[in-house]
Amino acid sequence: MHCRVWIVTTCAAALLFANVPAAEAQVGYFGQNKVQYRDLKFRVMKTQHFDVYYYPEEEDAARMAGRMAERWYSRLSTLFTHQLRNRQPLILYGSGSQFRQTNVVEGDLGEGTGGVTEAYKRRIVLPFAGPIQATDHVLGHELVHAFQYDVTNTSASGAAAGQAGALSLPLWFIEGMAEYLSIGPVDPNTAMWMREAVRRERLPEIDHLDNPKYFPYRYGQALWAYIGGRYGDKTIGSLMRAAIGRDGYKGAFERVLGVKSKDLSKEWHDATVAAYRPVAETTKMPSAFARPLIVDQTHKGGINVSPELSPDGSRIIFFSSRDLFSIDLYLADAATGKIIRKITNTATNPHFESLEFIESAGAWSRDGRRFVFPGLASGNPVLTVVDVDRGRTEREITLKDLDEALNPTWSPDGRQIAFSALIGGYNDLYVYDLDRNQLRRLTSDAYSELTPSWSPDGRSIAFATDRFSTNLGSLDAGSPRIALLDVASGNVRALGGFEAAKNIDPQWSADGRSLFFISDRQGISNVYRMDADGGNVTQVTNLLTGATGITDLSPALSVGGTRVAFSAYEEDGYNIYALDTTETVAGPLASGLPRNAGVLPPRTTGEGTVYSLLHNDAAGLPQTTAFETQPYRPHLTPDYIGQPVVGVGVDAFGTYVGGGVGMIFSDILGNHVVAADVQTTSRFDETGGTLLYLNRTHRWNWGASIDQTPYAIRGFQETLVPDASGTPLIEEDEVRQLQIDRGVSGIALYPFSRARRVEFSAGWRQITGKTDVTTRLFDFNGNQLTQDTQTLNRFPTLNLGTASGAFVHDTSIFGVTSPIRGFRYRLELDQTSGSLSYGAALADYRTYVMPVRPYTIALRGMYYGRYGRSAEDPLLFPVFIGYPDLVRGYDYGSFDSSECAVTADGSCPVIDRLIGSRMLVANAELRFPPWGAFGGSNFYGPLPVELAVFGDVGAAWTKDRALKFTGPNRDFVRSVGAAARINLLGYAVAEIDYVRPLDRPGRGWMWEFNLRPGF
Repeated sequence: MHCRVWIVTTCAAALLFANVPAAEAQVGYFGQNKVQYRDLKFRVMKTQHFDVYYYPEEEDAARMAGRMAERWYSRLSTLFTHQLRNRQPLILYGSGSQFRQTNVVEGDLGEGTGGVTEAYKRRIVLPFAGPIQATDHVLGHELVHAFQYDVTNTSASGAAAGQAGALSLPLWFIEGMAEYLSIGPVDPNTAMWMREAVRRERLPEIDHLDNPKYFPYRYGQALWAYIGGRYGDKTIGSLMRAAIGRDGYKGAFERVLGVKSKDLSKEWHDATVAAYRPVAETTKMPSAFARPLIVDQTHKGGINVSPELSPDGSRIIFFSSRDLFSIDLYLADAATGKIIRKITNTATNPHFESLEFIESAGAWSRDGRRFVFPGLASGNPVLTVVDVDRGRTEREITLKDLDEALNPTWSPDGRQIAFSALIGGYNDLYVYDLDRNQLRRLTSDAYSELTPSWSPDGRSIAFATDRFSTNLGSLDAGSPRIALLDVASGNVRALGGFEAAKNIDPQWSADGRSLFFISDRQGISNVYRMDADGGNVTQVTNLLTGATGITDLSPALSVGGTRVAFSAYEEDGYNIYALDTTETVAGPLASGLPRNAGVLPPRTTGEGTVYSLLHNDAAGLPQTTAFETQPYRPHLTPDYIGQPVVGVGVDAFGTYVGGGVGMIFSDILGNHVVAADVQTTSRFDETGGTLLYLNRTHRWNWGASIDQTPYAIRGFQETLVPDASGTPLIEEDEVRQLQIDRGVSGIALYPFSRARRVEFSAGWRQITGKTDVTTRLFDFNGNQLTQDTQTLNRFPTLNLGTASGAFVHDTSIFGVTSPIRGFRYRLELDQTSGSLSYGAALADYRTYVMPVRPYTIALRGMYYGRYGRSAEDPLLFPVFIGYPDLVRGYDYGSFDSSECAVTADGSCPVIDRLIGSRMLVANAELRFPPWGAFGGSNFYGPLPVELAVFGDVGAAWTKDRALKFTGPNRDFVRSVGAAARINLLGYAVAEIDYVRPLDRPGRGWMWEFNLRPGF
């Protein structure tokens, strides 16, 4: 009986005392942090259809966004012939850096995420993009998703019941529709992608668009533009409703359009080829007239963007994805393209949270010795100055009063740096005095000021701005043009550019007599040259695709000495080309193309319902910004309520009923979270549940929980007994051992950065238990005569106070089944007092080095030990090093009696040496994806599989049994083997090991299987 009670107790102990093998599975053991660097005081602004959540620093921009949102509501309710069922939440952040600390969306938000609409509460969350046109587009795109979710009744309860609504549709359908309805049929950026697909003869079939190699935003938008042009924009709402049926989008095409997806693919392809082949005949790819400088030779969609030539044109610094795990700055020879050195290393260095590589480039000082680039560190925008020749950081300037800094440019004397900054949702120009450490604002308005460039004489700054084309009253966002700012007076004047076209990225010639810039005149982004007075304009390139960065406003041009460098889109990626002389590259403006290359077929000009709605600036636009506001007060509403589960079972002990339900509630900002679950059976004393509260409002995250968990083990025996008259009866005894583990705990954590945090927890736990027997008498006909339940004994109640503190550092990069770069460690101290008293110490360090792609050397060293009066109490589950995630080949279930020698006390020495109160484990693996190892593209390719060879070693000991490192009776056990891991559709990682335990005499190679990621 004592033995059985001990077995039950260990079940609770494994949870209660955070036994090390179980600890790895706990949420938060490792992992990177989402840091609330700024304490944002949200308010709520109410428009007719929206609750707009904002904070005072962005109030002016938020009022503008409220007007935009109402205009979008008018447009989309017309297109979908639908009114949203309730008010629409719109949560605004002043910049991308602040947006990435949101709690509305769990997990990390990358730099490429411009906004999110979560499905279950239909919350739209987005940062201001700076230019009004960009913010307006993202707002429209996300509101399309809100309509999609509402039209299809997408909800948490529906998803729990298996009705995913819009979430069941492919990304190209959902995201492509959002792009088309928010941009329309005229989009030079998407048209560029389609022209390149036609050139390469790589237009995909519709049924293949869900392949990850086809960017769903661009290809999806192009397809929806074709459908709208061929069948009418009013079919889009009908297709949205029809597609959530059993036959999906294919059935929707047949029912609404009367065409099969295969035939629709052919129609789309024919129209696209017919539209863009004549354009290809009058334009060229960059290699036809420029020298390839930084080119991805693998043709796998590499990113090489934001070129910056040194003032003499001999060297170039640029952003590149050649590291695979991050986009960093590289220095190269501008004549040969040979890489000289890597300037930054952000993959595993936690200092920089962003290098602003999508929207920004850096800049050389005029003497060619220093280079400055923007970024984010500790939640603040920074300008980092590096000594290029020595490859080291010379200075870092923190700009705490701003939200983001972009596109710096040096003054000719090297004493000042001008840049575009985002503050309160708008872009303005600033200049920083390096000698005086002073920041000065040059512009202050709602217009965008982008890509500044300081003139060689130091008297003016050229930049791109929409101030000459945007009407703030009607929120008619115009395209940017080139302007000049007089540094001394602050006066701004229009310089030039083409009407109704994008004009960005001005770059001065070395003599200051002309400016190079990029314009999408005629629908293709090309490089142009303009006299410094805004006079004569000549065309430098005549590209089929375009001179562009990652987005249509990204910097893509640089001039140094007599050399011009630009990035261009091709082969599903971005490469950098050079023109080696500025004297011969300019020519007259190219004659008209066969068509506007920026219009998506089948249309040849801007037309249709969507186009008309997008260009009617007045319809639905409120004429006032005087919306009612009030302080934000959190109210909890359901995020998720799981489908209640009820089960009925019958066995030898009778009939049982059990069930449970789980639910999560949060406020609209996700700062307050309440989670609860309960499970119960027909025996009420076996009811368990958890109630958890988390507060994530500030940088200190804290929470509290209360829980109860029952553990029940049953035994059964049947005997014959006589009644008073001697008639035999059947007596059934059900022996139940019940243990109840209940507790209250509090947690708190403080993230220093994305990589480092401290954690604290404290609580009280109580463990009670009893053994009871239920006796039932039956006659031989199966009729139950009596039933009686008696308590045989009670387990002594344990009352335990617990406290712990930990420091966690994690810069690891996770592959599909395990970490492959970086390092992480956890240092933890725990103390338990009360009925048992002991302390515990944990040190767990892991590093992942990739000396040659795609092979990773993974190393781990871990120590865990218990100390104090009760450290080796039999009520505690002992430390065991034979778990598969510690030392493989020694799992308890793999031993048989033949391996245990005959001993006087009946012990098994080969198992006993794996058990103790302290342990030391070391592991080494060489892991690699077979697809990448054998030359496949994209590292893992279509196979989410990892192979590994490994060696494990470990030892367990007690305070009375000292650890022996050498000799025939050493305590260390070892194993070697090979492993295969596979990601099971994102739900779990399965591992199969073929392992040889080296310290199990007579035991050879063996198989092990478990569900866990690599260490």
